[in-house]
Amino acid sequence: MDKVNTTVSSDQARIVEGIAREAGNLALYHFKKLATLPVEKKGHLDLVTEADKQVEALIVARLRQAFPDDGVFGEEGGEITGTSGRIWVIDPIDGTFNYVRGAQNWAVSIGLFENRRPAFGVIFAPARDLLLIGGYAIVPQLNGKPLGPLPALDMSRASTGFSIHPSVSTADRLEVIRFISDDLRISFRFTGSATLSLIEVMMGETDGYVSVGDSTWDVMAALPILAGLGVTHTIDWDNTELPQKLRFVCGSKEFLNRVKPVLNNLSAAA
Repeated sequence: MDKVNTTVSSDQARIVEGIAREAGNLALYHFKKLATLPVEKKGHLDLVTEADKQVEALIVARLRQAFPDDGVFGEEGGEITGTSGRIWVIDPIDGTFNYVRGAQNWAVSIGLFENRRPAFGVIFAPARDLLLIGGYAIVPQLNGKPLGPLPALDMSRASTGFSIHPSVSTADRLEVIRFISDDLRISFRFTGSATLSLIEVMMGETDGYVSVGDSTWDVMAALPILAGLGVTHTIDWDNTELPQKLRFVCGSKEFLNRVKPVLNNLSAAA
């Protein structure tokens, strides 16, 4: 929580919540018409749809209208330099691969980066009717109700989510799975969306999350919500720029102590 002095008021939070809902409803409209939705390839197993582009354009326009002095940094190229020092980091549809396959694990993610820290976030997963909001001055909430305390780590029933970018080497992929299965001897889940994996942590369905190759827009909204629940992570924001790929572990302090050694077992980041 150091270095964050967010200026997000409750009124501003409601504005961003409204933007996320509008964006999510637009994405859901296209989701129901998948047969006619154009899909492009950004890389192997890395897709972008017309919905991604339209949803990001809508979010950028609404944020610029509501917060004209703030910057914007988006997955699909929406980058605007502001004058306030605040940057809205957005992922119009996190989990696009799930989206185009007709699966429900995708979400709109809008996070605020301020004083080099994730400060506030809103996530809307319309196909699953989940709206999460929270930050350093905003109590974490799920569908308008405060999120309850997270369970203590119990290794006899522990579980972690994880995500590995398609560009990561086979050796590193196998090492993450080996470490979780053999060294920790716990269960793991793969949702195909960093945002949905972090929602599972928020809801107590998993104990933490391991990321090898996520982008900052994948996690910017979720991390401040998790911080309000006492969840920490290993990202060094003082030495991380927004375009960088991330390698980190997220969870309780006990979870981090047990799981973060896997990061030392991987090859040097590209």
